[in-house]
Amino acid sequence: MDLLLAAKAAFLGVIEGLTEFIPVSSTGHLIVASKLIHFEPKIADVFMIVIQMGAILAVVWYFRTRLIARLKGLTSDRANQRFWLNLLIAFVPFAVVGLLFGKQLKLLLFNAPVVAAALCLGGLAILLIERLPKKELHTEADALPPKTAFVIGLCQIIALIPGVSRSGATIMGGLSFGLSRPAATEFSFFLSIPVLTAASLYDLFKHRHEIDGEGYELIVIGFVVSFIVGLAVVHWLLHFVAKHSFVVFGWYRLVAGLALAGAIAAGWVSTKGF
Repeated sequence: MDLLLAAKAAFLGVIEGLTEFIPVSSTGHLIVASKLIHFEPKIADVFMIVIQMGAILAVVWYFRTRLIARLKGLTSDRANQRFWLNLLIAFVPFAVVGLLFGKQLKLLLFNAPVVAAALCLGGLAILLIERLPKKELHTEADALPPKTAFVIGLCQIIALIPGVSRSGATIMGGLSFGLSRPAATEFSFFLSIPVLTAASLYDLFKHRHEIDGEGYELIVIGFVVSFIVGLAVVHWLLHFVAKHSFVVFGWYRLVAGLALAGAIAAGWVSTKGF
């Protein structure tokens, strides 16, 4: 394997692990980073979807004890049943819209100007939501009312726009509808498991005939690196939100969005689809 190409795959794995769970848009960062480092194997699009599973495995491993306990009580415990039902309720809106309109959205919206605009608007949304008064109605991610889970699922649909951030949409949605910071963050983590697993497996299956030996090697590199980095980020973020707001991510998004807009205006980044 080309060592430079392998290093680029590892670098993108780092970007995925760093950005998947914080509200800054992993997709937007991967799209821009892949262009900047000229990561252009024929499986590039599949690679950037499938390495998300490394970050998801990090969530599964971090919460393994709670997830196993929830699975053991699935047939007998009403609280466990509600937990899995809430994940299903929040997952379905995103899955339906993604299956029906995902291809069209990718053709229309996967371009640098949309990412720049989404980064800026998402940053402003975070800053606004953080300034609004909030009432904590739910402090446990495991015990949300189904209607709250559904609303968070609706918020997640916005993340089909590149640059919005799935974690940002679900965490900010959770805060807006009565979840505490830790509860909103944890529910976003749990919800990422079915959402990103389904998206990764679907894309991998759809493009299975296009992936050769080198392609699988690149995917494995990105997967492993994103798992290691993602595990550290999950641990850090849970401790961070216990004492801090998300304002820093709002300002970061604004700076990143304006920088990307400046690069587009200067002709350094193409306005065509990625």
